[in-house]
Amino acid sequence: MANSMMTFDKFRVFETEFAGRPLVVETGKMTQLANGACLVRYGETVVHVAATAAAKPRDGIDFFPLSVDFEEKLYSVGKIPGSFLKREGRPSDKAVLVSRVIDRPIRPLFPKDMRNDVSIVCTVMSVDPDCMPEIAAMVGTSIALSISDIPWNGPISSVSVGLVDGEIVINPNAEQRANSDMATTVASTSERIAMIEAGANCVSDEVMYNAIMAGHEANQHIINFIKGIQAEIGKEKFSYPSNEPDHDMFEAIKAFSEEDIKVALDTDDKTVRDERLKPIYEKVHEHFDEIYPECEAKIDECLYKTQKFIVRRWLLDEQKRVDGRGMNDIRPLASEVSLLPRVHGSGLFTRGQTQVLTIATLGPVSDAQLLDGIDDEETKRYMHHYNFPSYSVGETRPSRGPGRREIGHGALAERALVPVIPSVEEFPYAIRLVSEVVSSNGSTSQGSVCGSTLALMDAGVPIKAPVAGISCGLITEGERWMTMVDIQGLEDFFGDMDFKVAGTHDGITAIQMDLKISGLLPEMVKEALEKTHVARNYILDEIMLKAIAQPREELSKYAPKMLTTTIPADKIAEVIGKGGKVIKEIQAECEVKIDIEEDGEFGQVFVSGIDADKCKRALEIVKTIATDPEPGAIFLGKVTRTMDFGAFVEIAPGKEGLVHVSQLDVKRTENVTDVVNVGDVIRVKVLEIDDKGRLNLSRRDVLIEVDGLTPENDLNEDRPRRRNNDRRGGNRHNRH
Repeated sequence: MANSMMTFDKFRVFETEFAGRPLVVETGKMTQLANGACLVRYGETVVHVAATAAAKPRDGIDFFPLSVDFEEKLYSVGKIPGSFLKREGRPSDKAVLVSRVIDRPIRPLFPKDMRNDVSIVCTVMSVDPDCMPEIAAMVGTSIALSISDIPWNGPISSVSVGLVDGEIVINPNAEQRANSDMATTVASTSERIAMIEAGANCVSDEVMYNAIMAGHEANQHIINFIKGIQAEIGKEKFSYPSNEPDHDMFEAIKAFSEEDIKVALDTDDKTVRDERLKPIYEKVHEHFDEIYPECEAKIDECLYKTQKFIVRRWLLDEQKRVDGRGMNDIRPLASEVSLLPRVHGSGLFTRGQTQVLTIATLGPVSDAQLLDGIDDEETKRYMHHYNFPSYSVGETRPSRGPGRREIGHGALAERALVPVIPSVEEFPYAIRLVSEVVSSNGSTSQGSVCGSTLALMDAGVPIKAPVAGISCGLITEGERWMTMVDIQGLEDFFGDMDFKVAGTHDGITAIQMDLKISGLLPEMVKEALEKTHVARNYILDEIMLKAIAQPREELSKYAPKMLTTTIPADKIAEVIGKGGKVIKEIQAECEVKIDIEEDGEFGQVFVSGIDADKCKRALEIVKTIATDPEPGAIFLGKVTRTMDFGAFVEIAPGKEGLVHVSQLDVKRTENVTDVVNVGDVIRVKVLEIDDKGRLNLSRRDVLIEVDGLTPENDLNEDRPRRRNNDRRGGNRHNRH
């Protein structure tokens, strides 16, 4: 059989520089059957992106079916998956979040009337820590769509913006990210800002705005680079059957139902509105189903467009909102804490018909979440989970676990609160927040930020500052546009933007921007930042801080008590013992949990339990093991044996000493068991360490020096004493 060599006639390589590092795009060598594909090399990060589209539209749907998957392959960082199957399973939360960040700016650029399935798959094949794979994936997505035959009004570009030592940095490297006060992702078209996703350490509105604009400017170079690729190898876009309802049909249905729909929408109660709309839908179908047979879905689309037309006209022409509020007015607010008696902390935040109940749970540091991803981060001590049950919107469907929306909203609230969470040294606990959305009519993610702040303060977590969140909406028409604060569900559905901002009095901690249009002008961004700042200050001062002014000084009695200490790293093995024997004995005896984290020359010891005294006892034992006893030191020990001449006391596993009968009490002691018995826990002072390393202890000195008791004169003066070197007899050899 003759040998043959495959040729790649369409193989092309395009190169540029991106934030000081090489960006190389390869096309035509792999993935010949996708509508569009590329391999992006950013530094030594490599991401493969493929875009495919169905040849025919999907029947019976009223939305554009786009799916985006960011696939983390652990081989990209030289890891073997830790699961039983040893292969990648469901996407990590970070992968889901990156998929959402890619989805949000590209979705509005597809034709609104297209119903062909489109799939974007970004596969991370190699990771250079200095070159973020999510940025390479976003750029690759834009290239794959631009050169494909899929209808799309791109290109876009995306950058990460950091703030290091007060300076804005584009696509910061790993070291810069570790020291950055901001992690902001900005996606842009050639003219507008298409997406913002931000986490920040309480930065000002001005600094955030400047960072966004710097990101927008940096994106223009890559957009022009992609346009050059598209001009050279881009395919002609395919045609598709439009799902847009017939113009005459829409105008007829609009004329028939408009006045009735106006009456139905004019209320601040979502339930009332939905009830009013039901008979209108029935009336319209009864009239038009025969006129337009087999067009039920398009009739519903016309009714949706009629509602959208009415709401937008009210806002743009009359500055009227469906619930009667002004453009900058917030719906009625309420805050409440300590709703649930047995949990560690709880807070209920209400905004109109949106209600979020957040529960805080404190646990030992070992309860931190283990991460198995392509990042350097291996554990997460603070976790935030968000649940959105169907009953919250009056619907009926079974619970199937968190979807991408739930994961995204939970991560947004988590990001908003990370800057104010105390360090593990200040507060040695793992923290889990769960936000239960019990009622939803707009911006539940920001409601969960507020509810979470309340729950943390109720739990006694010493947060650095309270955080509140609020959303800002947008309506555009040609050159006209207007913003409004605290959008409810209807304004979100029919509006053009949901700009969510969370922060403290002093600055922004998180942003997430969703758009239905191609992008925002700079002045739109600035106005949204200004309005949300005023609104969150009002929520903090007038609502949240009146429910609870500061974190509680004491934890719930049901929360574990946590004590911590530092020991030399070379003593960790002694504390743990062979096969964990020592640490297990301490945990069993004191009914606590002990975690040890080694950090260089030291080990951080965390002791947690419900009983504070038992936690103290366990910590004392650990300290004793890790510390060589010296004369004068006082320890808490357990009586292990009693003899006529005294009691043996174990101050730590493997460290035992004798309290002579004359040193048991401040008064004369006839019988050892009149004062102590086996199992008693007593405080003792080290009197001396003899030449054989044996400990001589005193309870009497502790009673005098610490408790202030007065000794009796001539105590035990006539009691015979044994010589130090033989007073313990043969029992010494049987101690263990």
